This record gives sequence, C-alpha cells and structure tokens, in this order.
Amino acid sequence: MTGIESSATAADGQDVVRTLTALMTEHSLPLWAREGWDVSNGGFIERLDHEGRADRLAPRRIRVQARQIYCFATAARLGWYPQGRDIATKGLEYLLAKAKSPDGQPGFVHLLDPEGNVLNPLRDAYDHAFVLLALATVYELSRDARVREEMDSLAAFLDSGLRSPHGGFIEGIPPTLPRRQNPQMHLFEAMIAAFDATHDAAYQNRAGDLFGLFVASLYDPRRQVLGEYFEEDWSKIEPVVVEPGHQAEWVWLLKSFERITGCPTGRFRAQLLSSALRYRDDVTGCLVDEGDAEGLIRKSTRRLWPQTEIAKAWIAQAEAGEGEAAGKAVEALARLHRHYLGHPVPGGWYDQFDRDSRSLVDTIPASSFYHIICAIAEAERVLLPSAA
Repeated sequence: MTGIESSATAADGQDVVRTLTALMTEHSLPLWAREGWDVSNGGFIERLDHEGRADRLAPRRIRVQARQIYCFATAARLGWYPQGRDIATKGLEYLLAKAKSPDGQPGFVHLLDPEGNVLNPLRDAYDHAFVLLALATVYELSRDARVREEMDSLAAFLDSGLRSPHGGFIEGIPPTLPRRQNPQMHLFEAMIAAFDATHDAAYQNRAGDLFGLFVASLYDPRRQVLGEYFEEDWSKIEPVVVEPGHQAEWVWLLKSFERITGCPTGRFRAQLLSSALRYRDDVTGCLVDEGDAEGLIRKSTRRLWPQTEIAKAWIAQAEAGEGEAAGKAVEALARLHRHYLGHPVPGGWYDQFDRDSRSLVDTIPASSFYHIICAIAEAERVLLPSAA
C-alpha cells in the first residue's frame, strides 16, 4: 500500500482530492472535449481506443450522450472547465434533435448510428434516468426555461408511459422481464438531482415513491443485501445476485434523499456499506463485480465504477459525521487513482481487471466518465469544505 492508502490524514485527503481534480481539469476533460466530440456529425463518441483516439464507428447509446452532458455541465458549474458549458449545451441540442421522438412517439430512443439515425427505437427507463439527470444538471447551470420545460415533459412521459402498477417504472417500451433495480436506482438519482435544480416538490415526491420501493421490495433487510433482478410484481428472483457497487451507490443516494427530505436513512446506509465491503479483492482492496446473498464472491473481475461508488459511500458517511469515514473515503479514492486512472493516455482509464490485475477492456469507454466526475466532485465538496 502507499502511504496515502495506509494512513489517510486530513492533509493526505486534500492531496488526493486535489490530485484527482487536477487530473480531470488538465487531462480528462480536455481529452474528451477534443477526441470525444464528433465535429462532423455532432454527438459524443462512445469510446476511445487504447491510444486515446476516437472510435467514430461505434453506435451511440443515449445514456452515454446524457452522461457526457452531465460531465461537462458539472465541470463547468464547479469551475473546473468553463468551456464545458458550451460542450454540454451542444450535446443537449444534439440529444434533443436526434433522440427525442424521431418517430413521432414520446420519449427518447435507445441507440443511434454515428450519423444520428435511429438503430433501436426502444424507450428504455435506464436511458431516461440519465436524460433527466443531464437536463437537471444543465438547468442548474443555465436556468434556461426551455431546459426546464424539457425536464417537466420527460417527467410527464415517465409518469404516463413508464409507471408500473406494481411500483416504480417498467423496464421500457416495450416492457421486458426480469425487472432490474438498476433503472429504479438511477431514476431515484435523477429525481433527487431534478429537485435540487428546481426545488419542485413533484420531483421530491417521485424520489419518495422510489425510496418506498427500495424499502418494500429492492432491499432485503434480513440478509442486508440489495437484489438486482425481480419478477414483474417485484418478488425476488433466487438465487439473489448482488452487485456490491450498487449497494455502495445506494449509500450515497440515500444520504442525498435524507438531505432533501429529512427522512432518516442511517440504518440502511450502515447495513448496505457493511454488506458491500464483504465483496473485496484480497490484494488490491477493490470491490469485485458480483457476489451472492451469503457474502460469497461470484465474479472476481473488478470494474472501475464500483470503486467510485465505494468512495462516494464513504464520502456520504463522512458527511453524516461517521468517525473514520473520511479516511476510508481517501483510501478508496487513492485506490481508484492507483489502479484505474494511471492509464498510458493521460486522462484515460482502465475499465475492468481480472483477479490477476490484467486489463480486460482495450478501449477507454466514455460511460465511466460520469462515475469518475461525480466521485471527485463529491470528494471536493465534502472533504475540501473550503472549496465550497
């Protein structure tokens, strides 16, 4: 272990956060602004190759377009990358022009080709969560009334087109099974962000509905695990699959929900975090990709995004006043930096390793940027209070 990882003092924590912020401002954001935007056709590039060059032939997932808008708008709002405002704006213009109702039906399509033509017209709940998050982030930055109208229009479509009679939202149009907790989690995130941006109680209420679904169906209090797959009526599919990264992600989201509502979530957060920590790689300390409800590891591969989420979980606990949480957050951020962000392409990252720390993905996927930006932004907000 590095000295930072083994003894995370307050000074160490500030150094780690500042190092990561500098990596974003000096390398990652310029890299994705330069290589990650398609100057010919518009839209964000799905991935870079191992040398940091754009893959211009890859289809464009709408969730990735929305995530990149979030990244650049957040970077602009925080003062990390002022030119991110214009990049987020043109990204949103592309998203609305190409993906919103191109077939005359409400909602956003699922997949575009590099020229902006529709490859898959599915209306996917997961995608719509990130479109709402992108809109909320841009609105918080710009206060543009047209963006607010798009938010409310999307929320109305979610309510009228994707609501399930069993609670939460269906997987998409057309609906599919099994039902997954993941879209519900990201819709929860998006509703919280929309409330933060607008202070409209309707978004707070929608977040409350999803918290109710978490308590009633998604979370198993006896085994203290979050299920991933469910039947149509939210009954659990056994054996339960556990993704520890999602358990950590819910810790952070529950703290955010507590902040906007005053509803206590400390017991759930403590249980989820303790449970998630069972699924760690012995050598690196990183979260693995999958386990079972008994705490056993089922997949020893380890992607990047669970490492950002365990950092955010500890950051949330630090904000709640948990004694050693700030130090644990710094250790998690140091692991993220050491194992995933030290790519030969400055500002790039490794997406996944096997149990022997061999990289399994040759490309640099854009989808991970949202996780990285969010974790570092939260670290700056909580662990560097003077930055606020």
